[in-house]
Amino acid sequence: MHDTGTESTGNTAQPSRRTVLAATAGVTAALAAAGPAHAAAPDDSRLRALVSRMTLEEKVGQLFVMRVYGHSATAPDQADIDANLKEIGVRTAAELVARYRVGGIIYFTWAHNTRDPHQIAELSNGIQKASLELPRGLPVLISTDQEHGIVSRVGEPATLFPGAMAVGAGGSRSDARTLGRIAGAELRAMGIRQDYSPVADVNVNPANPVIGVRSFGAAPRAVSALVAAEVAGYQGSGVAATAKHFPGHGDTNVDSHTGFPTITHSRELWEKLDAPPFKAAIAAGIDSIMTAHLMVPALDDSGDPATLSRPILTGILRERLGYDGVVVTDSLGMEGVRTKYGDARVPVLALKAGVDQLLNPPDLDLAWNAVLTAVREGELTEARLDASILRVLRLKSKLGLFRSPYVTRAGVDRAVGTRAHRAAADRIAERTTTLLVNEGRLLPLSRRRHPEVLVVGADPASPSGTTGPPTGVLAGALNELGFTATALSTGTAPSAATIAKAVAAAREADAVVAATYNVTASSSQKTLVEQLVATGRPVVAVAIRNPYDVARLPSVRACLAAYSWTDVELRAAARVIAGRVRPRGKLPVPVQRADDPEQVLYPIGYGLSY
Repeated sequence: MHDTGTESTGNTAQPSRRTVLAATAGVTAALAAAGPAHAAAPDDSRLRALVSRMTLEEKVGQLFVMRVYGHSATAPDQADIDANLKEIGVRTAAELVARYRVGGIIYFTWAHNTRDPHQIAELSNGIQKASLELPRGLPVLISTDQEHGIVSRVGEPATLFPGAMAVGAGGSRSDARTLGRIAGAELRAMGIRQDYSPVADVNVNPANPVIGVRSFGAAPRAVSALVAAEVAGYQGSGVAATAKHFPGHGDTNVDSHTGFPTITHSRELWEKLDAPPFKAAIAAGIDSIMTAHLMVPALDDSGDPATLSRPILTGILRERLGYDGVVVTDSLGMEGVRTKYGDARVPVLALKAGVDQLLNPPDLDLAWNAVLTAVREGELTEARLDASILRVLRLKSKLGLFRSPYVTRAGVDRAVGTRAHRAAADRIAERTTTLLVNEGRLLPLSRRRHPEVLVVGADPASPSGTTGPPTGVLAGALNELGFTATALSTGTAPSAATIAKAVAAAREADAVVAATYNVTASSSQKTLVEQLVATGRPVVAVAIRNPYDVARLPSVRACLAAYSWTDVELRAAARVIAGRVRPRGKLPVPVQRADDPEQVLYPIGYGLSY
């Protein structure tokens, strides 16, 4: 089936006014009181009336937020149709909404949902149209993970900002608020009304494999302030922010995507370290909070992950912290939530624990039917479902989805990737680059003394739809700044032959910039840098992910932390290297000595300048 209303040309604006009115007639009629639907947001009594008219199957559907493959709601590519049939049993997003009446859909790059801003807007419109044309049709809450930095789903030409740890290095609440405001406005213009950001985890474990630079830092007070500021920015633009991952994922050495982490913090330590950013988010009026698939024995000694823990989600989050907004699970396809129980039990236990939205189950049909059966057999009451559905509908109402579910092409052009937005991202990035070592005042590099620059190093897959690779972006930025820079990718694990090639090239250059990526004691990146230094050429290391690399690189004369390898952060680092801007970032996490992790090499707040 082809949707001639929104996607027949692949390049159209919003559906016609007649189409919109027809599609929303059921909802607006149900919500109408003394005036038209756009006059005021529906109040609880009208939302409760909507809930009372829903079938049990529709209620169950409202609790799920599901992935779906394809760039179009009705006419995806054949490969995406095949993937949908294999994983979900439907062909398209429109069929997904019709069969399961899902309350939300999550966009992913790998699901081909986010090719470009206009396409995203058309996909959003197609999803809304498909849902609103159903009997008792409701608008869909469309979400994504747009954290910025290393985790983003919407790439260029949308504006991409520095990630959380970089913002933490900048330390500016105003910058965090600006990031949220602009990023929120761009997401909303594309029809995305819920963002799974900011990360509220306090990253105190340098070995954390899943959070790291996604966190604002290791100081609870600083993290709390930046979380609250970003929440204010996003929600001021009409997008629901989501603080994650409750009750805190900052001190794990296991990735909950692939294992089941345990947080060994005492209750007292949790209160001091992990809880403050979530309290700050709640105080800032956060719309949604995401759960963590990890065990915290001090908060619940049952052995259940927090996502399935009533003592944590209801006892602490709801009752003790007083939060009554939407609680969404992290992806139910992650190993951390699947370790103890089967996929049919997980959604039921999550609802019993206090969850409102069930995100991305591996088998939607199994999960959907498990919840339906649990209600029919009395394990879950329909009233329990109603409480969660009402929270979800309140959020949809607050976000304007009942009044204005569609977006326009003109709205995309006005908001997404504008020159002013991109300039704001560059300015914020300039305040984040952190100078950790500068022996003999090597930096800034001089175009007169160091005209020929070799850029080597790791080229991890480019995040967020940015240009990449990092060595190329750095070299290009330095060329624009008046140097003659050449890029040579050496990878995250350079071979002896690759190292020899880089050393030979370095001897022909006046200076070397080496991009490093999570250097370890045995990493051949360390060998590469040491052999580059041995040439006698000045070497500038740029840590393009975790700032801890500096502890493994004692021989370099200059070292910068960029906190990510997105274009905006790499361009800012290049401007610092060239002396166009002063380094102003301060470490938001401590860097321990490589030979004695109990000793701090560079403390929180450390950062040089010129």
